[in-house]
Amino acid sequence: MKSLSGLDGAFLSLETPATPMHVGSLHLFEPPPGYRRNFYPAVKKMMETRLHLAPVLRRHLVAMPLKFANPVWIDAEVDFDYHVRRVVLPAPGSWEQLQDCVAGLHAELLERSRPLWMLYVIEGLASGDKGYYIKVHHALIDGKSGVQMAGALFDLTPVPARIKPARPAQSAEDAPGMLALATAALRHDAAQYRKLLAHLPALADTVAGAIGAARKAGVPGSTPARRIAGALWRNVSFGPRTSLNGAITGERTFAALSLPMDEVKAIATAKATTVNDVVLALCGGTLRRYLGRHGGIPAKPLIAAMPISLREAGNRESNTQATLSLVNLATDIADPVKRLHAVQAAAGATKSVAKRAKSVIPVDFPTIGGPWVIAALAAIYGRTGLADAIPPIANVVISNVPGPEIPLYVAGARMKGYWPLSIVEHGVGLNITLMSYAGALGIGFTAASRAVPEPQELVVDMLAAHQ
Repeated sequence: MKSLSGLDGAFLSLETPATPMHVGSLHLFEPPPGYRRNFYPAVKKMMETRLHLAPVLRRHLVAMPLKFANPVWIDAEVDFDYHVRRVVLPAPGSWEQLQDCVAGLHAELLERSRPLWMLYVIEGLASGDKGYYIKVHHALIDGKSGVQMAGALFDLTPVPARIKPARPAQSAEDAPGMLALATAALRHDAAQYRKLLAHLPALADTVAGAIGAARKAGVPGSTPARRIAGALWRNVSFGPRTSLNGAITGERTFAALSLPMDEVKAIATAKATTVNDVVLALCGGTLRRYLGRHGGIPAKPLIAAMPISLREAGNRESNTQATLSLVNLATDIADPVKRLHAVQAAAGATKSVAKRAKSVIPVDFPTIGGPWVIAALAAIYGRTGLADAIPPIANVVISNVPGPEIPLYVAGARMKGYWPLSIVEHGVGLNITLMSYAGALGIGFTAASRAVPEPQELVVDMLAAHQ
């Protein structure tokens, strides 16, 4: 039995039919010449023999009595006939059909009575390639732990590795009783209160430092500290209202794009910035073009919510260890080079504060009563239309996750593409997640259909912004 962290439990409590809280990825596999294997049963067999290498996928939720606190995880058997499914695209089996199929699958909630993941093998592509879409609840993994999990499930060569058999998991009938569940909740919260008290002095120092930096933003001068403070101050302002920001429904759209990683790195080197700075500026240029046709480019710059990993080197825990920060995308600047350097300053200020606060930002906290409160607030926010009435804190979510640098294989077929899908929320109807893989930067545009009905426009706009 393992208690959920406060942050992971929040992903469960915030979930509604309009706002599923799972992340996913689309993979495209190229079978070698003369390939005769039946891909779907081969993938299913692979999952059966390797799931113990990613034990998080055997976790099953057990609810607290009256749901007064976060549920707990137990290991349980997995029904592979349920969790690994086959989908056949209708003719002609185009790339656009594949993306639309994945968007529809991504809109569906995961079943809480089973382990919170699904895998779909998608066949019928005119190219002869095989598609593969997997989704996992964010309560189970974050971006970096998802990459680690992928490393356990894929091969490094066309010849599958030999895997030692797994030990049997416990059955659902072995779930803990009410007393054990209540005791676990009380112990979890007692530990979190002790940790919170121990971190209060450091938290107070960090907050005081941030306030001091904000005050310096208005002081004349050009010292590095004042420039950082000014950039930080510009990050925390509300974003402008755009067609991307409002209440959403559960329907999703999705588009995928790949860019050569060498080209992105070359831009970063030539302009003395980081790859992440280039990614943010590229997204800003894309949104300038898109909004120019959908309501106009706002005079006020767009604000991006950017996840920052709190995971220490070598930490392989599967729980979420990240926080969200805000970054000014400088979309009011037309010149792409000037915009890149403005983004560099904004992102640098955010990272500077996050680095200082990293040790005191909690990913776990007391949870008794939390599910009631969080679920009620999520329902109220979605039903009352508040997202249409208040200014957006952020206009878009942008996440950049380092992925595998070498080709991966499944059932003898080489993975030729790897594109992430993520979460959108009321008020933030577009998520742009980027993941590097084998020399390419895979970009996934996940959107609420109400916010971005035709996501292929974003693909065209990003290609134009990259040129």
